Amino acid sequence: MADYTLERKDSFTVTGIGVELKSDYTDFAGINEEKAAFWQTISEDGKLENLKKLASNDYIFAVNEAVNNKMMHYAGVMTDTSVPEASRVIQFPEGEYLVVKGKAATADELHTTLTGITFGQVLPEAKDFAYVGGPNTTVEMGHQNGLVFGEMWIPVVRK
Repeated sequence: MADYTLERKDSFTVTGIGVELKSDYTDFAGINEEKAAFWQTISEDGKLENLKKLASNDYIFAVNEAVNNKMMHYAGVMTDTSVPEASRVIQFPEGEYLVVKGKAATADELHTTLTGITFGQVLPEAKDFAYVGGPNTTVEMGHQNGLVFGEMWIPVVRK
């Protein structure tokens, strides 16, 4: 099984710019293409850079959340500032989180790899805890030795 930890986290809020994902939730290739296109668009139009300027830390969040029966994906930051173009303020609950660490050549590769490990390996093999929904996120935490490093955070409950 992949390396992971369970960590207790205080509740936190991420302010994000989002997009509805139209692919079926089992179409991982389609979902990944939609996410990559979204990140490319907000990088090119300056929205991601504007969001980063308002952040209270260096973390960039890629959040997945079901909202009104729609699969949503957000680029977000922690901030105390109002973000005019933000489409959602996402509340993460206090509690235990599954944390999977990783590094990759690009932020997109980091998100894809961590999501695959978490949902493809760790959660299916977990015996003592389960993901029961709610927002989940990959967190881009920085760069080191030419690689992007970060973590995936998923709220879980003990079985």
